[in-house]
Amino acid sequence: MVKSERIERGYSFKGKRVVVLGGTSGIGFAAAEAAAGEGASLVVVSSQQERADRAASRLPEGTQGYAVDLTKEEQVRQFFSEIGEFDHLVFTAGDPLRVESLDATDVDTARRLFNVRYWGAFMAAKYGSRNIRRGGSITLTSGVAGVRPQKGFTVSASICGAVESLTRALAVELSPLRVNAVCFGLMRTEMWDGMPEEHRNAMYENTGKSLPVGRVGDPEDGAEAFLYLMREKYSTGQIVVVDGGSTLV
Repeated sequence: MVKSERIERGYSFKGKRVVVLGGTSGIGFAAAEAAAGEGASLVVVSSQQERADRAASRLPEGTQGYAVDLTKEEQVRQFFSEIGEFDHLVFTAGDPLRVESLDATDVDTARRLFNVRYWGAFMAAKYGSRNIRRGGSITLTSGVAGVRPQKGFTVSASICGAVESLTRALAVELSPLRVNAVCFGLMRTEMWDGMPEEHRNAMYENTGKSLPVGRVGDPEDGAEAFLYLMREKYSTGQIVVVDGGSTLV
């Protein structure tokens, strides 16, 4: 099939509007940038207006940047009421996940992580789905901790498992709207900036050597998965694993 035929059959993002919650850094920004590169108009969301404005300035003219506290239902409802119709919703928002033993886990902190990564996604689907045009989609974000947890990942694994169950339930609840998720392995993003640089680089190097692909993921790798799930029209309730093969070794 030649490129012109692909476009005629709806594979182009031209004329499409994509909303990326968490679209101001890391994989979310890479997904926004990739969609914009194929002609989409963008709305990117952060918890801070300054970050939203900075990200919007790095994307094509006309990109809109909003600050929304995704743990506050009224703010989520108001945001979707304000922006109107769009075609695709991507949810990549979330504070960095913590790696700590069960005994050391602060339950209030764990609840806050759930509030953004799970309840934020839940509310985004609740209010955002009403505005999604026919043929559109929702894509959530999970991680391999839910599939293959290690010590210290009790909270992270729980969140990932909950998001994946939510994905399948929403695919049924919101049909024919398609709802999928991308499950990531270790990715080279700002999520790990809290680690000392030496430790962070050692983690990337050592993990990369252990993977079948020989490296950890980059934001652009994640963006491709989101583009695929937005572009194709038949998958729903599916979890696409992008992990360099970490669940195999």
